[in-house]
Amino acid sequence: MRNRLGGARPKGLRKTSVHRKNLQIATFEGIPSTIFQVLLQGQFLTGFLLYLGASSSQIGFVIALTTLVNVAQIGVAFLIQKLPSRKWAMVTFIGLHRLLWGSTGLVPFIFPKEHWVTAFIVLYTIAFIANTAGGVLWSSVISDLVPARVRGRYFGIRNTFLNALGSLVMYGGGLVLDRYPGGHGFLILYIVVWIFSISNVIVFFFYPDVPFEKSEEKDFLPMLKKPLHDTLFMKSTLFLSAWLLLQNLTVPLYSYVMLQLLHINYETLSLLNVSQTIFMMASFYVWGNLNAKYSNKRLLLWTLPIIAVSSLLWGLLSVLPMLLVLFAAHIVFGMGVGGFNQLAFNFIIGDTPKKERPMYMAMYAALTGLAAFFGPLIGGRIYEWIHEWPHWTQVYGMQLIVGALMLALALLLGRRILKD
Repeated sequence: MRNRLGGARPKGLRKTSVHRKNLQIATFEGIPSTIFQVLLQGQFLTGFLLYLGASSSQIGFVIALTTLVNVAQIGVAFLIQKLPSRKWAMVTFIGLHRLLWGSTGLVPFIFPKEHWVTAFIVLYTIAFIANTAGGVLWSSVISDLVPARVRGRYFGIRNTFLNALGSLVMYGGGLVLDRYPGGHGFLILYIVVWIFSISNVIVFFFYPDVPFEKSEEKDFLPMLKKPLHDTLFMKSTLFLSAWLLLQNLTVPLYSYVMLQLLHINYETLSLLNVSQTIFMMASFYVWGNLNAKYSNKRLLLWTLPIIAVSSLLWGLLSVLPMLLVLFAAHIVFGMGVGGFNQLAFNFIIGDTPKKERPMYMAMYAALTGLAAFFGPLIGGRIYEWIHEWPHWTQVYGMQLIVGALMLALALLLGRRILKD
């Protein structure tokens, strides 16, 4: 390849140009992915399940399913070592996930009303089994696609941009559901979902098939033992799993509390989630800059008390105006969880050996996935048990207890485990 002056283009420039193009593709792919995922999860998932007739424990089970199937990532991490190409396997499994998840919108048109919840759960489960394989492949590809020297900055910018887009989509979806309540509103949302889920799969065709440095181990058990014998990694992962178990007792069910118990409309709920996302985006920049000076594990520790305080803030509903407290709790949670998610991802792809990274990722996903599965499942059950209790115990009593337990866990155990 030659430049305009007729001379050969320096090799470094070619490499830089290829990296830039790959990063642009990865960022562009996130646009349709963000749009359809925002409209299918969180408040919209809870609202659609309530429309289908689901109970609080069924809602908790559905929310938890996405993390339970992460256990299968251990098998996927081994099997991808046998693949000649990660790209086309990734496109296949991600395509299946998008198709099946989007098809949940057809449930009210195909099945009798008494089977709506069951049909939704079946389609949703199969979709996220496919997503388990797709998620391992995408994480493996993206960790090789993004050069280590720009990883923190790139993901900070990408996350900020996509979360800004997600905020707009979330607010727009809330307006649609308030203006067109019930099945009509959800049909409109699912039409948008179908358009962008197909667009998302098409963009994956443009991903490069980057070279894959495979594990030195050829058999499953020796490969599995690599992360298990890494004491520092396992201690950190088990601690973060315990943390996510506590956190997920309440956080995934916030939408249930606000929609069902506090009777907040979708527009207000969208504004609450948008405020959380805005402060999450701002936190990406702050945590990213701090990450240049401090380790991933140390900064992870700093995020934990912030998340705990966000849960404790719900207790102020007893003395302060409802919306003031809810906005404060969502804003503080956004600042904490933004750092937690970004730093946990950096910890997995940056603090682990490259050749063994798929199994390390899978082990982290499996252990934290089990914890995150039982969290909302237990939380949903508890809300059913306390259904006859005083109203305040259902609205903010759970958050107070969980927040206190999280704060104690962070200060007593976290300081010893998440150290440099």
